[in-house]
Amino acid sequence: MTLEQIKQWVSTRPTLADALGIELTALTNDYLEGRMPVDGRTHQPMGLLHGGASVALAETLGSIGALTKLDPTKQACVGLEINANHIKGVRDGHVIGRATALHVGRSTQVWEIRITHEETGALVCISRITMAVIDLPSGKPQA
Repeated sequence: MTLEQIKQWVSTRPTLADALGIELTALTNDYLEGRMPVDGRTHQPMGLLHGGASVALAETLGSIGALTKLDPTKQACVGLEINANHIKGVRDGHVIGRATALHVGRSTQVWEIRITHEETGALVCISRITMAVIDLPSGKPQA
């Protein structure tokens, strides 16, 4: 899958990523990258990036990254577990998430997502998601 194919697939339905302003920015054989604004959509009451928004970015990137390692007409990935350590607060600008596969197996995948501040490069959050690979009924692509 190319980045443009993924963007087209993602744009066919409204998602949490849309509400948070998440955009996919890069795809290579090694990683998937995305960008999210730090603004009123993603703030907690004290004006900092909400930890849940960071986790939503991480899960979005890890899930889509996992999909790129499959044939979506035969298999899908669903989240089993996610964790996150929030390292540094951010008040404005954008954060960049980079999802990298740590393990791509037959029945599970494990992805690490590093979220950094776009301007300073400071590590904001590090997350890990475990995905279950499931077989789809014959002839039914992931919806």
